[in-house]
Amino acid sequence: MFSGIIEEFATVTAIHKDRENIDFTLTCTFVNELKIDQSVAHNGVCLTVVAIDNDTYTVTAMKETLDRTNLGLLKVGDKVNVERSMLMNGRLDGHIVQGHVDETARCIAIEDANGSTYFTFEYPENREMALKGYFTVDKGSVTVNGVSLTVCNPTSNTFQVAIIPYTFEHTNFCDIQIGSVVNIEFDILGKYIARLQQL
Repeated sequence: MFSGIIEEFATVTAIHKDRENIDFTLTCTFVNELKIDQSVAHNGVCLTVVAIDNDTYTVTAMKETLDRTNLGLLKVGDKVNVERSMLMNGRLDGHIVQGHVDETARCIAIEDANGSTYFTFEYPENREMALKGYFTVDKGSVTVNGVSLTVCNPTSNTFQVAIIPYTFEHTNFCDIQIGSVVNIEFDILGKYIARLQQL
């Protein structure tokens, strides 16, 4: 379980493909605090630490994860938003994030807002998925590359988020351009409500 408050970004140092899985080796400032089997969110994807070596650690993404996320697009040198699992003895500054990415979205617009930056994202329109809770609502929560954000101006398959300078500088939002593919996790509360209505 995560909060969507990114600790920092890690840098990909190596990528190794093993059949349909990919091992990603990364470095960040808290490598020496990690343990094997620990969960760390990478661009919002919960992955398990499988190896630690000096100042790097390795995680494995399986085919299901690669099919649903942008991790398969990563290259050596790319920045990845990382967050360790949430401690249950503190404030929940973001929202409840499972680290189970639902799908990807594409950035279709970026506009300056006198200090903040508005990003607009588009995902495939799918009524069946919407009935299962895969949608956004105005002032609701959404996770983009692991970052907990508030939704603005949602449509049936787009939404906008406003990024403050701190978030822009301390996450990989600084690298997002029009056409960039991001991971999105819709709010779990909406999914539960949609499921209850079906039952």
